[in-house]
Amino acid sequence: MGLLTQLLPLFMLLCSYSCYSILQEDPFSNYLDEVSVYNTLVYPNYPNYFSTVDDREGDFESISKSLMNYKTEISTLEQLDQVGSLATSVTVVNVDDYGAKGDGRDDTENKNYLLKPITFSGPCKSDLTLLIYGTIEASDDQEDYEHDRRYWLVFENIKHFKVEGGGTINGNGNIWWQNSCKVNKELPCNPAPTAITFLECKNLQVRNLNIKDSQQMHVVFQNCVNVHAFNLMITAPGNSPNTDGIHVTGAKNVLIRNCVIKTGDDCISIVSGSSKVHATDITCGPGHGISIGSLGAGNQEAHVLDVKVDKAKLYGTMNGVRIKTWQGGSGSAKKIKFQNVYMYNVTNPIIIDQNYCDQDEPCKEQYSAVQVQKVMYKNIKGTSASEVAMKFDCSKTFPCLGIYLEDISLVREGGTSAASCENVKWTQTGSVSPLCP
Repeated sequence: MGLLTQLLPLFMLLCSYSCYSILQEDPFSNYLDEVSVYNTLVYPNYPNYFSTVDDREGDFESISKSLMNYKTEISTLEQLDQVGSLATSVTVVNVDDYGAKGDGRDDTENKNYLLKPITFSGPCKSDLTLLIYGTIEASDDQEDYEHDRRYWLVFENIKHFKVEGGGTINGNGNIWWQNSCKVNKELPCNPAPTAITFLECKNLQVRNLNIKDSQQMHVVFQNCVNVHAFNLMITAPGNSPNTDGIHVTGAKNVLIRNCVIKTGDDCISIVSGSSKVHATDITCGPGHGISIGSLGAGNQEAHVLDVKVDKAKLYGTMNGVRIKTWQGGSGSAKKIKFQNVYMYNVTNPIIIDQNYCDQDEPCKEQYSAVQVQKVMYKNIKGTSASEVAMKFDCSKTFPCLGIYLEDISLVREGGTSAASCENVKWTQTGSVSPLCP
């Protein structure tokens, strides 16, 4: 296996990048007004994998294989002229031309490249596309990460950036999981790298990639604006610690679409500073479900606004759709919609937890809390692995307000399901089961 050195100007496996004008019209302009305008008609060349799945248990594997086997059609430079005007000059760079070597096989689509942590920084003078055809594999030597253990691949301050190609990004995380304090309680809790971090990028598209076995989180969008992530297959063992699939923090105008996420933590996590986030056609499991939070840790102020989860299927996850906040925080999580969600054997299908405590010692009771309000649950159905299928554990001093329930049916296989509702003000329309007492 060849080693791609730190000094390479671009570091991705068998990757080439082109500087060209993408679309003349900003695809996110209408998203500011209504995120739901995005649908399969906008991108007709990419299949909607969600529509191929029914409610049977065995369909998750078929959907996963379908997405993994999907072959991306990479546009040629001549084809690009049909969707956008070419710049006056086009530069194409292949990392093999700079000394990078794969594993020696002739089939370039299967080349495997070993890579140490690296940061690619903008700004760039022209639009940029990074094509990944083979496999990038992270170095598993922890000494390679001594400079900063939090990151492996970082893209920062880049505008009009596309990352695609149908290849694989392998975080090679097993050595990190073995040394996690969540796996071995006797070890100190140290950070582990996020596989891919997009930091302060604008007008970003990440699509048609297989991302697996991250050291910790798989993909992070941090302080980015106008993000479209779709056709991603993200996988890690169900017992791998802290391996969130997609993590959104401080980002605005984010569309996550048509993704299959199977990890050891949240499939999608959305935290403070994020607004106008839309996740649709998501298949999740195993993992901890789709989460807003945690928010307000360490008595901090946190805000999440205008989140929509639409058409999601969760299989065997710890949680379904969850909002979690620490006591002592401040701020708000509001204007949140969970709709058209199917659950199969999910332990906590619907949960708001304003007393979240992820530490060994008990958390002390505190007065302040992040306010949770204007949350809609609509057309959510399926099976619960526990008796309590709907749980609202809200703050005594800052109760959950404006909780709206419509067409909810969550049953427990072989038993009855119940709802637990503390300090919550709710209304209902249609049939809701289980229902708050």
